[in-house]
Amino acid sequence: MPPSPRPRLPIPRWSVPVLAVALAGGLASPGVRAADAGAHPEQAGACACAAAPLKATPPFALSVSGYGELAFLFHDHGPDRTGEGGAPPDRRFVFDQVRFVAGLEGEIVGGIEFEAEVEFEHGGTGVSMELEYEEFGEFEQEVERGGEVQLEELYVKKEFGEHVSLKAGRFYVAVGQLYAAHRPTDYLGLLRPEGEVTAIPGVWDEMGIELAVEFRPVRAVVQVVNGLDSSGFGSDAWVASGHQQRFELIQARSLAVVGRVDVAPAPGISAGASVYYGDTVGNRPKPDMEGIAAPLLILDGHFSLDLGRIRARGSLVWGRLEGAETVSEYNRRLSNELDVARTAVADQALAAWLDVGVNVLPRALAIHRLEPFGRLERYDTMFRVGPDTFDNPRYDRTVLSAGAAYTYRDAVFARLAWSRRSFGEPSLRPETTVGLTTGFTF
Repeated sequence: MPPSPRPRLPIPRWSVPVLAVALAGGLASPGVRAADAGAHPEQAGACACAAAPLKATPPFALSVSGYGELAFLFHDHGPDRTGEGGAPPDRRFVFDQVRFVAGLEGEIVGGIEFEAEVEFEHGGTGVSMELEYEEFGEFEQEVERGGEVQLEELYVKKEFGEHVSLKAGRFYVAVGQLYAAHRPTDYLGLLRPEGEVTAIPGVWDEMGIELAVEFRPVRAVVQVVNGLDSSGFGSDAWVASGHQQRFELIQARSLAVVGRVDVAPAPGISAGASVYYGDTVGNRPKPDMEGIAAPLLILDGHFSLDLGRIRARGSLVWGRLEGAETVSEYNRRLSNELDVARTAVADQALAAWLDVGVNVLPRALAIHRLEPFGRLERYDTMFRVGPDTFDNPRYDRTVLSAGAAYTYRDAVFARLAWSRRSFGEPSLRPETTVGLTTGFTF
């Protein structure tokens, strides 16, 4: 189904033309006034010219929406899982400004709409110039913040009647559960499901064209977008790290086609499936694989239930990369300066997750929700490998989570949860995390 409705802060329609008129009046020459028109007839014409009525401003509507997340986590393991036995034992706290997202939606002219959405991850990023007296008075440029700032959506949209719409620009790719349910009040668990944000790009956005057709209870979406860059593929994140973000311009020599169908047979119940197909060779930084094809196929099935007291969501994502061993071979030759993993790429990956929560508060407290919940995930970014590729069991992961979520008016939330991650090889130490996340939507 389409992304869940978001609460918006409306900006009145009349504010834009009123502001324009006020600015026009303020910019008029202060030496030309109606009271002086008789004394200075030569200026009266100038005044009439300056005070000529503005052109009619077309109707304009603007709304603001967004959300924010904060996380306070305790880990019993170190961050490096590559050693023998997995991540070493450690006791550490991690505080994170997970993300702040702000979006603008507006209607311009002729029924044409636009949307822009900016995401600040981990506090954003920043660089500053400093004078270091301890280093002989030299000027230094230092990275002050290590986060990211991304323009995740920027598109124009036109609706043709009640059933058909067309988009052009940057928008979310219609694959997976998080395409329609990525706001923090949409799911249960400390953070977004690990599998869906590891095997494929999490809340995936690309540039292209989208056609959507809706005849309730069915909604269908077809998209043509730029494809992924196979130079970024690897063992840990499979094709997710092939999302084009490293360069200023987006390569579109290889395009991809996406199709999605969702059905909502009753209020609070929906299910659907999606398919993604496109080549991944043409978008590499250099044409080092000319004449070789490496098409990518991704299939997804998903469902959601919101039956008042009971909420549940889940998805199953499977993907296959043809020519994965050839991609791995060419990736090993890439320059260190490209900053990619250069690890073996699997033929297939699999990610599945399910979370379920039950509201235990009485109906009299309808604006409050207190939901004990559980989540189960299984994802393997080396689900199937070629004959010459080692199937590393550390990339076969199972995550079990349990906790409680409190939500007030579907706008403010807090979640306390415990999770345990285990691996496909018993000799690899399991990892435990206990955390609190909180935030808001608007």
